[in-house]
Amino acid sequence: MTEKKQLRTIDAPFVALGPSGVAVRDRLKNLTPQEEKVLRLVGEYQGRLASVDLKARCEAGHNHDNDAWATRKRELTEQSSSRIAGTITKATHDQYSLARRCLMAHIHSLEAGVRTLMHRLSLPVGEKGSKRAPGGYRSKGEWFHKSRRLATLEHRLEVARHDWNSGRARVVRGGRRLLKNRHNLQAAQLTEQQWQERWEAERWFLAADGESGKRFGNETIRVTPGGEVSIKLPAPLAHLANSRHGRYVITSEAVFHHRGDEWRDRIEQNRAVAYRIHLDVARGRWYLTASWTRPVVKAVPLETARAQGMVGVDTNADHFAAYRLDRHGYPVGDPRRFSYDLSGTAAHRDAQIRHALTRLLHWTKQTGAQAIGIENLDFAAEKTREKHGRKKRFRQLISGMPTGKLKARIVSMAADHGLSIVAVDPAYTSMWGDQHWRKPLTSKTRQMTRHDAASVAIGRRALGHPIRRRTEPPQHHQSDGAGHRTVQADRAVRRREETRPPMTERAQDARRRTEKTRTRATSASNTVRDARSSGTWVQDPLQDTVQER
Repeated sequence: MTEKKQLRTIDAPFVALGPSGVAVRDRLKNLTPQEEKVLRLVGEYQGRLASVDLKARCEAGHNHDNDAWATRKRELTEQSSSRIAGTITKATHDQYSLARRCLMAHIHSLEAGVRTLMHRLSLPVGEKGSKRAPGGYRSKGEWFHKSRRLATLEHRLEVARHDWNSGRARVVRGGRRLLKNRHNLQAAQLTEQQWQERWEAERWFLAADGESGKRFGNETIRVTPGGEVSIKLPAPLAHLANSRHGRYVITSEAVFHHRGDEWRDRIEQNRAVAYRIHLDVARGRWYLTASWTRPVVKAVPLETARAQGMVGVDTNADHFAAYRLDRHGYPVGDPRRFSYDLSGTAAHRDAQIRHALTRLLHWTKQTGAQAIGIENLDFAAEKTREKHGRKKRFRQLISGMPTGKLKARIVSMAADHGLSIVAVDPAYTSMWGDQHWRKPLTSKTRQMTRHDAASVAIGRRALGHPIRRRTEPPQHHQSDGAGHRTVQADRAVRRREETRPPMTERAQDARRRTEKTRTRATSASNTVRDARSSGTWVQDPLQDTVQER
C-alpha cells in the first residue's frame, strides 16, 4: 500500500486592502527652448545634490541617525532651499531602504540556491529524485560543474551578508540596467550620444513634496487650478527667474483629464500634492506627474465580498483565465480569457497589463459579482535554476508571469470600479481544478482548458468552499446513508434538493421563462431505493386490490 502524500497547510483567504495613493500624469506641451533650458539646468543641479546626499547616506550605514539626517539637510539647504533639501533627503532615505530590502531578498535567494546544491551534491550520481526533492546529478562532469557553482554562490552569499551586516547598500542613480547598457550599446540599439542623454535625464532631480496649508498644496512646484505651472528656483539659479520671489513660470498649461476633479478639489483646499517633472528622451516630451496620499480604505468583510458570488481568476504567462461563480460555488456561464503580450519594452508590457485588467474589471461588473478571487502568487524562491535544474522553459514561464505588476495595479484599479480583491493560497489550485472541474464542465459547445478549471478552483477557495467536488465515500455501502457525498448548498437554501441549475446563460433564460408555467413538482428518482413515493394510494372499485397512481 502506497503512502498517502501529506498536503501542506492552506492559508485562509483574505480581502486585500485598498490603495493608499494616487498618481496622475499630463504632458507639458509647446515648451520654448528657454523653458527647456531652465528645466534642464534645475534638474541637473538638483541631481548633483541628490547624488552627493545618497553617497553620504550609503557611507554612513548603520551609524546614521536623526542628527546625521538633520546635518545632511542643513548642508543641502545652504545650496538650494529648505523645501528642496527636505525632498532630496526623503528621497535618499526611501532609495536606501529599498536597496536594503532588495539585498535581503538577494540573500534569501542565494541561501535557497546553496541549500539545493548542497543537497544534490550529497546524493550519489544518477540517483533519481521525487516530487518533493530533486535527485542527484546525471554525470560526474555535471557534478563537478555544480560543485564549482556552489563555491561561487557561497562567495556571493558571504559578500552579501557582509554588506548587510555593515549597512552597505549598492545603489545606482539612473538605474543599473541603463548603466550596463553602456558596455553593450549595440545590443541596446543605442548610440553613445543617445545613451548619454538618457543617462543624464534619469539622474536629474525635478520633484517636490506637497505641503498641507501652503498655497495650492506645494510651494516649490506650484500648479494653479487653471493649469499654470511655476517652479521655485534654487538659490544659485535664481537669476533665471521670470517672476517674483525667484519663481519661473512655464507657458505650458497642465490639464489632468484623469482624476482632474479630485486633483482640483485638493489644491483648492490647499491640501498636499507632490509633483515630479521628467523628460522622456526617446519621445522628446516633458511630463508632469501629480501624486497624493489617500486614507487607507478599510476592506469590506469577507462575507460581504462573497455575498454576490465571485469571479475566479487564474494568472498565466500570456492571459487571465476567469470564471463566474455564484455564492454557492457553482460555475455560471462560460469561461472568459483576457490575453496580453509581455514582449517588448517595459512600457508596452505595463500597458498590456492595464488593458487586460480593464477588460477583466468591466466584465466582472457586467456579471454582477462584487469581488474577484486571485492567487497570492510569489515566485521569489521558485525562479532559481538550482531548484528546477534543466527545466529552463518552466523557469522562463514563471519568470514571465507579471505577479509584481499585477499586485500593484489590480487593487487600485478594482477600487475605482467598486470591487474587492480576495487573495487566496495558490496551493493545488491547478491540479485540483483540472482533476475535478475540467471534465464535468466540458461540453459540445464549451471547451475547458486547465487554466479555466483552475479559475473555478480559485473562485471556490475564495468563497470558502472546498475545491474537490466529492468527499470520501461512506465505508459501509454506496448510497448516501452516511450523508451526501457531493458538496451541496446549505440546508437553509430553498429548493436545494432539486435539479442542478443549468450552466449556460441561454439555458438559464429558458428556465426562467418556464418557471412561471411549471405545475409539476420534482418527483423522486426511480433509481433511489427506499425513497418515499410521490404517488397516492386509492381503492379500485372493480378489483379488490390497492393500486398506486
